[in-house]
Amino acid sequence: MSEEAKNTVPETEQPETAPEEKTAAAAPEQAAAEAATEEDKKKDGGWFNKKAREMEAIKAKLDAAEKNAAQAKDQLLRMAAEYDNYRKRSTREADQKFGDGVSHAVEKIIPILDTLNMAANAPTTDENYKKGVVMTLDKAAKALDALHVEEIEVLGKPFDPNFMNAVQQIPAPDGQESGTVVTVFQKGYKLGDKIIRHATVVVAE
Repeated sequence: MSEEAKNTVPETEQPETAPEEKTAAAAPEQAAAEAATEEDKKKDGGWFNKKAREMEAIKAKLDAAEKNAAQAKDQLLRMAAEYDNYRKRSTREADQKFGDGVSHAVEKIIPILDTLNMAANAPTTDENYKKGVVMTLDKAAKALDALHVEEIEVLGKPFDPNFMNAVQQIPAPDGQESGTVVTVFQKGYKLGDKIIRHATVVVAE
């Protein structure tokens, strides 16, 4: 055997790792990766669950706010309707009180107007006196008009017990229809639909 052959020592061959050993070595790494994935999934799921809970809470608050707004709107509408009814009722009551006051005052003044009317129609030689009476009656008529007090027109019209009091019946004059007013003893007055005084009349038979 030559010297070189003696001195040459075969290199020790490294045994190959068995497949089982590779799988065993890779298992912890795979398990760690899977655990990390599961953890990520848990984290993602927790985030979505948290957001879902937050959205539900916001929706609940929104629903409650809408309900409160609807209740507030309904309450405001009721208050507005009540105020409108109160305003209308107050206006009616004020108008009625004003009308009652005007009616009461005019009722006390009417007899004075009756006297002035008789004086204006009475024969007299003093024209200045008659002119003064007529001017007073004109001013009284304007005052009544400003208060919306109207004289009830009855002469020549059919008798109506709602506006007139008949004190006498006479045979119908020529051209006068039966049941119509032929003479007015006292003028009647009204304020709107309210009768202050009925007219006192004579009716044709």
